[in-house]
Amino acid sequence: MKIYVRGRQKVGEGVKQPMFRIVAVTGGQLQIQAIHFRKVEIEQIAKDVGAQVVYLEHSPEKGKKK
Repeated sequence: MKIYVRGRQKVGEGVKQPMFRIVAVTGGQLQIQAIHFRKVEIEQIAKDVGAQVVYLEHSPEKGKKK
């Protein structure tokens, strides 16, 4: 099982808010109730269900309208 995670875009430096969002889960049944997670929370969930966490890299936004 894999859990795909990316960093949130609207969290500022030093803000005490969860910084990650789960994008997708493959290879098993996992129901997710929350929207945003802390890194330690994601790693604990992965450890408990025997999953691998895949951190997606931030890609520069191409063609973003201003």
